[in-house]
Amino acid sequence: MKSLRELYRIGRGPSSSHTMGPESAAKYIKETYEEANNYKVFLFGSLALTGKGHLTDWVIKKVPGEDVTEIKFMPKEEVKHPNTFIIEAYKDDELIKSSSFVSIGGGEISIDDIPQTLKKDVYPFQNFDEIKEYAKEKNLTLDEIVYTFEDKDIKEYLSLVYDTMVNSIKRGLEKEGILPGGLEVKRKAKRIYDTLSDSIDEEKNKRMVSAYAYAVSEENASGGIVATAPTCGASGVLPACLYFIQEKYHISKEIIIDSLAVASLFGNVIKMNASISGAYLGCQAEIGTACSMASSAIAFLKGESIEQIESAAEIAMEHHLGLTCDPIDGLVQIPCIERNAIAALSAIDAAIVSTFPIYPEKMSFDSVVIAMYETGKDLNQNYKETSQGGLARRDVKRS
Repeated sequence: MKSLRELYRIGRGPSSSHTMGPESAAKYIKETYEEANNYKVFLFGSLALTGKGHLTDWVIKKVPGEDVTEIKFMPKEEVKHPNTFIIEAYKDDELIKSSSFVSIGGGEISIDDIPQTLKKDVYPFQNFDEIKEYAKEKNLTLDEIVYTFEDKDIKEYLSLVYDTMVNSIKRGLEKEGILPGGLEVKRKAKRIYDTLSDSIDEEKNKRMVSAYAYAVSEENASGGIVATAPTCGASGVLPACLYFIQEKYHISKEIIIDSLAVASLFGNVIKMNASISGAYLGCQAEIGTACSMASSAIAFLKGESIEQIESAAEIAMEHHLGLTCDPIDGLVQIPCIERNAIAALSAIDAAIVSTFPIYPEKMSFDSVVIAMYETGKDLNQNYKETSQGGLARRDVKRS
């Protein structure tokens, strides 16, 4: 498994696959072929079908410049991966280089079938069963396993990730108005937060968690800076849960950072054995993974055993199996923003259910990851970030 630095990335929304990945590719081409002075970009699959709504063309053009970049959308061309794109670099009329890219998910890309980073695995594990076995053998907690294999500065990086999460919540709670894109979706985070005094007890807690999730998701939808957890489209779930728990129970930032480390193990297992790309396996790969990560972090913060933490992550993913990715107009707004709030609440519930006296569990986390992968592969392509099916085909009110 790769470092959690490849899972938690800081960048601009609204989509890690559709903005962060392509932006990284454009920077790579510009820096590698400095003599180039104009570019042609060909977008295929999901990038062609939802690229406008996801700001793919905008984020690519802003790297070398709009005047020297031509974008061509190729939605009917068949490709092996739905997030495939080609960048051609020219010096005047002479082609210098043509590179094929795949935006794998979470901002990561491959170049001509080679992973961009070429970084080696930092963990010697293939699945969660191996992680659990190692933890028992060495008498380590899950966060201690992360700190054993990651570099010495990883806590500092996790601190930066969490600061980014909290800042995106705070910015989102302050803003009002209409989200860009043409759907005329109104920002709701501040309005939800302002109604906390109208509710009591459990409802108040749910409104607060929802407000935090909306805040991050609305920042993401506006092209703001967020932390992938594991993607931009699902970036509101984990921050909402952790910030709520920190505020409500006065937990130190250091322990919250430890819970981020724990969550990364589950996200990385999914990324390694399935995918975190909505265009590849549907929204179960994004929101489902985010819910799983958040639930594991919550169970850890509650002091649960490794088995119960695993159970929380498994329950969270199990009940997102088959979740489709069908954004209206290709925007990361409907149903994406509301879906982040629902998943944050579900993560809390999954962590509670994991403590019920129902052991031994019959389903392992690794098993549900395999089920998620198989389910995603069986999903009709229209339900995998193409805006060609499901909610994306329904009429919506534009005001």
